[in-house]
Amino acid sequence: MEKEENQNSTSVDQNQDATKENGKPEENLVEENKQDKDQEPQEEIKEQTPEEKIAELEDKVARTFAEMENQRRRFEKEKEDAFEYGGYSFAKEALSLIDNLDRSKHVLESDDKLKETEALKKTLEHLDIIKKDLISIFEKNNIKSIESLNKKLDPNFHQAMIEIEDDTKEPGTIIQEIQKGFTIKDRLLRPSLVGVSKKVTIKEEKTKENQENQENK
Repeated sequence: MEKEENQNSTSVDQNQDATKENGKPEENLVEENKQDKDQEPQEEIKEQTPEEKIAELEDKVARTFAEMENQRRRFEKEKEDAFEYGGYSFAKEALSLIDNLDRSKHVLESDDKLKETEALKKTLEHLDIIKKDLISIFEKNNIKSIESLNKKLDPNFHQAMIEIEDDTKEPGTIIQEIQKGFTIKDRLLRPSLVGVSKKVTIKEEKTKENQENQENK
C-alpha cells in the first residue's frame, strides 16, 4: 500500500511540474502581451522646429492684419456712403413735390373756365417759380434731372412705358417724357418714364399705299 501511495504521489508531482513547464498562468500571458505591444514600433510625433513655429505665427499674424484691413475698408465705405447718400430716401420722396406741381399746372390749364384769364396766367407763373426754386435746391445737393427727349433709350436711366409709331425718328428714340427722372451724384434716384419711337407697321404702310393708288386713279 505504501508503495502504491508513493507511486501516486510521484505521478501527481510530475503532472504539476509538467503543467508549470507547459502552461503559464493568465497573469504571465497578459504581461507578455503587454511587453509585446510595448515592443511594437510606434509612430513618432514630429516636433516643429523653431523656424516652422515662427513661420506659422507669421502666417497667423498676416491673416489677422488682412482681416482687420478689410474690416477697416468696409467701415470707411459705409461711412462714405452714409455721408454721400444719407439723404437718398428724403430726396426720392421730395421729388413728389415737383410731380404735384406739374399735375396742378396741368389741371389748371385744362380748366375751361380759367382759360385765357389773368388769374390763371399769374397762378402758372407762381407754380413755375416754385418749381425752378425746388430744382435749384436739388442741384445744389447734387440731385439733377435726366435729359431724355430725342436721346436713345438707356435702360440705366430710362424706363419705356409706351411705343409711338414715328418714321421720322430712329427706332428707340425718346419722343415723349411722361415723368422726369433724377440722379443723386452717380446714383439713380428714379428713372425717367418715357415713350419711344418705333417704325410704322407694314399693315399701315400698305393701307397708305392703297389710299395713294386710289387717289391717283
